[in-house]
Amino acid sequence: MNRKIALPLILIIILSMLLGACAPAATPTAAPVVEPTTPPVVEPTAVPTAEPQPELDILALWSGLVAELPAEKGYGTVSATKLNEDLADNPPFLLDVREAAEVEKDGYIEGAVNIPIRQLLQNLDKLPAMDKPIVIYCASGHRGGYALAALKLLGYQNVRNLGGGLGAWKKAELPVVTGSLPAAPAAGSMPQIKDQALFDLLNDWLSNLPEGFRTVKADKLNSDLADGKKVFLLDVRNKAEVEKNGFIGGSTHIPFEELFAKLDQLPAKDAEIVIYCASGHRGAIAQMGLALLGYEKVVNLGGGLNAWKAAGFAVEGVVDWNALWGDFLTNLPGDFYTISATKLNEQLADKPPFLLDVRETAELEKDGYIEGAVHIPVRQLLDNLDKLPAQDQPIVIYCASGHRGAFALAALRFLGYTNVVNLGGGLNAWKKAELPVVTGSLPAEPPAATAPAVDALRLEGLKAFFAGLPEGFGTIKAADLNAALGEASKPFVLDVRTEKEWNEEGYIEGSVLIPINQLWGRLAELPGKDARIVVLCKSGHRGALAMMALRMNGYTDVVNLGGGLNAWAAAELPLVK
Repeated sequence: MNRKIALPLILIIILSMLLGACAPAATPTAAPVVEPTTPPVVEPTAVPTAEPQPELDILALWSGLVAELPAEKGYGTVSATKLNEDLADNPPFLLDVREAAEVEKDGYIEGAVNIPIRQLLQNLDKLPAMDKPIVIYCASGHRGGYALAALKLLGYQNVRNLGGGLGAWKKAELPVVTGSLPAAPAAGSMPQIKDQALFDLLNDWLSNLPEGFRTVKADKLNSDLADGKKVFLLDVRNKAEVEKNGFIGGSTHIPFEELFAKLDQLPAKDAEIVIYCASGHRGAIAQMGLALLGYEKVVNLGGGLNAWKAAGFAVEGVVDWNALWGDFLTNLPGDFYTISATKLNEQLADKPPFLLDVRETAELEKDGYIEGAVHIPVRQLLDNLDKLPAQDQPIVIYCASGHRGAFALAALRFLGYTNVVNLGGGLNAWKKAELPVVTGSLPAEPPAATAPAVDALRLEGLKAFFAGLPEGFGTIKAADLNAALGEASKPFVLDVRTEKEWNEEGYIEGSVLIPINQLWGRLAELPGKDARIVVLCKSGHRGALAMMALRMNGYTDVVNLGGGLNAWAAAELPLVK
């Protein structure tokens, strides 16, 4: 390049560079500023949920149920006789909760609707409105108790259970329909269930009842107890029932009304518990409540204490006079625990027994007494056991005719005296045999020793019988009986002699023969317990035993023909032969 051209060009480049360095810097174009923003929060769609249900308070439910079943209203039961009246007058809805096989086998009460207990709550549309009267029954009262509890908890207001179930109905000799099944119940509309959780709980429990319906039979319980099985026995009857009817040995008593307030008195929830009441009704309701509270092994005694006693098993706290008298009369020996005047006279000469005169003082003064006798009037006998010999020593009792002597004989034998007999025909028979009596004085006072240890409850019951003896000691004279038989309301005449005596000696027209050894097995042939009954035998001894037995078992108007058929014949009154 030409030096002249190159130099100016270099200067121009340098000048351009200098001018660019001194010029202000160019402002760059600003990028748009985007303010940060919070994205909108999208709320999730809420899933519809039912209102939370409060947890069922089983304890409160059962406490309230029990409070609605007071004792004065039979704890929600109705008797067979009252139900029979209602069915004739204003019939309730009658609900049979037994199984179909039971209905086929044992019959049913006319007009009943059959819905087995396990299907009950699925068939509420077959029941009447919740305010209508309903009477439930099963075999014994147990399942009826379940049904009553469930229906009342669901709002049914007028529900009762037949006490003792169909068994009690039949025992009252009320009619049942056999050979067919009840008509299928008509369906209506299901009632409004206010508490679905409660309905579901009850329905699940009833639907899944096991075989046997959570009961134990009396014979199985007795066997278990005899084998030493550890069982908590819970008696839920009231105090008066326990005192009157006794209890199963080893029981804990908590009345039905108090049970759910006294759960602390029960064993652990996994312990074996057997509940019992009188017939099964209260026991079932209590057992159902405890089971729902978590007691895992609780059952009800089927038929209650009634079934236990009917099976002949022992009770404590009371004397079972029905069983005692039944055994005593049925097993009387051929001589009926009597001794003849001639035989007694021989014994007095040879090896004298203890001779006990149970007449009143005035009678001894008037008619004399047998030499060597100890005098204790019959009403005072049981307060003077210290005047008698040891319980295994021979004792011969006598009165005027044999009537009071029989009372004394039975009482002493029940108290453990094993060698006691009664003078047949009493002092009258002794005199008729022309045997000697002492007159003009009274026997010496008997010396006192130590009274034996006897069953206190038996002693109390026997004292009550003697204390209640009326004037005349519960006898009727032959002439008075003859007059009574001519009246419109004649008494029931019960002859307790043997069939041989009846045939050979004759009988009073219209009388009924039931030999004394058979009496307890044939009580159904007697009239009601408040009916007038006159008992007779040959001389008064067996008649007195029968009278005492019947009176001590609830027959309120029983008397004995004084002197028996012998006295009737001596009065020349008519006999059928």
